[in-house]
Amino acid sequence: MSRIFQVTADGGSRGNPGPAAYGATVSEDGKVIAELYEFIGTATNNVAEYSGLIAALSHINKLDSSARIEVAMDSKLVVEQMSGRWQVKNEGMRALVKSAMQAHDPALVTYRWIPREENSHADRLANKALDERVDGFKAVVPANRLTDRLRQPEVPTFVYMVRHGETILTPDRKFSGTGKLNPPLTEIGLEQAKKVAAEIAKIKPDVLIASPLQRTKETAAEIAKVTGLDPIFDEVWYECSFGDWDGFSVQEVQEKWPEDYLGWIGTSAYTPPNGESYDDLAARIEPAFDALAEKYPGKKVVVVTHNGVIKQMASIVLEGNPNSLFHIDISPCSISSFSIWPSDGLRAVRSINERGHFR
Repeated sequence: MSRIFQVTADGGSRGNPGPAAYGATVSEDGKVIAELYEFIGTATNNVAEYSGLIAALSHINKLDSSARIEVAMDSKLVVEQMSGRWQVKNEGMRALVKSAMQAHDPALVTYRWIPREENSHADRLANKALDERVDGFKAVVPANRLTDRLRQPEVPTFVYMVRHGETILTPDRKFSGTGKLNPPLTEIGLEQAKKVAAEIAKIKPDVLIASPLQRTKETAAEIAKVTGLDPIFDEVWYECSFGDWDGFSVQEVQEKWPEDYLGWIGTSAYTPPNGESYDDLAARIEPAFDALAEKYPGKKVVVVTHNGVIKQMASIVLEGNPNSLFHIDISPCSISSFSIWPSDGLRAVRSINERGHFR
């Protein structure tokens, strides 16, 4: 039986044409097995997108030239041209199409279009390549916009992310995602929630949003009591799903799923059995975070959510390596704050894991 691979690919140019790079992921059996990215010099967006596709097809062809490949991209042009539904009139584009067809047997490759937010992993890899190799070019958008922005009169949207209080799974750091356990707060957790609620009240927030899991609902209820705000529950702020690992300790997971655990601690792209990777989580929460500035410009928004969500959000705002979230720890009922400017979406980290209200 033929192996089946999944590909996501993207490319970008800062200037179009300008400094350009591509990013691509290769997956098999629902697990990312390769991340490909490269700075390609001065090129257009379309050239960068095709370059990402060609790199992924070539990589798979070396693994198995008879494999079937399912390509998903947010470039309508590439998808339609490679599917044969759109004519390729530009000579340069025809050369790229030919290269893509030569990279792997086209009869074994299918293409489908996906929304941009579903292609965030490949997009982040392309930006990583651009950021690392863009010196020598003048980028259209300066890397440091925050210094000037802080001197401007525009008021950002302030987002205060609160992790829920302790549950029975917290002390032993057991996996606690979106599974059936859905534990409530312990007595200690309720006390933590009351203390963080008193601290949040000092901020005088305008909006209160929460993940609808039991532990976040109970934490949000304490904040609601002292702020008078009605919680808005939204599943987009759910914790990362740990699938079959939910409720187990790290030691138990190491014993029952040793290979999967090694894969998971090695990259944010790895998906636990029947769960969700941290990269999947990033694709879920980043658009929701940006939407807060659009919906609540200049307001103070409290989001009661989870450890993985806050770690991933900090990593995204810092534009760090996708694995940088493994170097962040978020304590129960701590506060992490961010700013996002509605005019252009500029984001900044203001604080991480504030715990002064427990002293």
